[in-house]
Amino acid sequence: MMTTNLTKPISKKLLIGMLVVVFGAEILLYLNRFSYLAGTLYDAVMIASLFIGIKLHRRLVTPKEQGPSKTKRQKVLQFTGAFLIFFLGSTVINIYSSMTFDDFNSDYDQYVQTYTETQTYQEEEKGTAATAESTFWSYMDKIDTIGADLYTDALAGLEEVWRLAYMILILAVFKKLFPKRWENGSRDVFLMAALFWTSLFFGIDHTLDTEQAWTVKIGSIVTFANMGFLFGIILLWTRNLWLTVLVHSLYDITATLSWYYIDYAVELFAGGLMIVHMILFLLEKLAQKRIHTPLEQNEAG
Repeated sequence: MMTTNLTKPISKKLLIGMLVVVFGAEILLYLNRFSYLAGTLYDAVMIASLFIGIKLHRRLVTPKEQGPSKTKRQKVLQFTGAFLIFFLGSTVINIYSSMTFDDFNSDYDQYVQTYTETQTYQEEEKGTAATAESTFWSYMDKIDTIGADLYTDALAGLEEVWRLAYMILILAVFKKLFPKRWENGSRDVFLMAALFWTSLFFGIDHTLDTEQAWTVKIGSIVTFANMGFLFGIILLWTRNLWLTVLVHSLYDITATLSWYYIDYAVELFAGGLMIVHMILFLLEKLAQKRIHTPLEQNEAG
């Protein structure tokens, strides 16, 4: 049912919007290595994708499949579960990449170190004149730097709109090229193929904005393709685009805080969510037990 709903007829306006999000974003990512303007336009495309996502989100669940609406506790449980799944999966991926792709790991560590040293140098330079005015502007510069990082990370979550739009376009092509197989029940295979393809390109897209040696590029593609696959699984499992966007954004935000500002921010956030998840899970089980016990007694009576 989900693949049928995803491949419903697409209006011309929506199709154009999806093509801009899918291919426009990739072109702008590549041009970003040559032009600062391309990076600004890429951010604009991500913001515009929000409106495309509103249309596409409705295709993930049909009214018949939706069933009873979830309670607030169940929605929070789904979010905490999704984030913890991605956290655990990405941890395994990062360990694997660090052990397998030495050049990628060294290049990435060098990038983080260079960025951190740049921020430290700027703070020390501005701290030489310890006047009230210099302290104020140093504080504002720090807010500006952190704000820019968090803004970029928040927009990164909208890459999930790109993923969903790409999957829908691929499924539409499969439906057109292989109508008999589509009707004979091969839709899950096509869905997995679309997920694999978008995950691969998610990894490739993370290499477009800078020139890298092939040994670094391969490590980057494998690492981020696997992470993209995890996001895709979460999207299909929850059938909730905005929850997946939130998981993506919050992971990137905590990762940035962990690298540059707060040690182990990702782990601390995930640990807090684990506690919340366990408490809510127990409360949900107790609530379900209270509902089912009277029903069982009535059936027994």
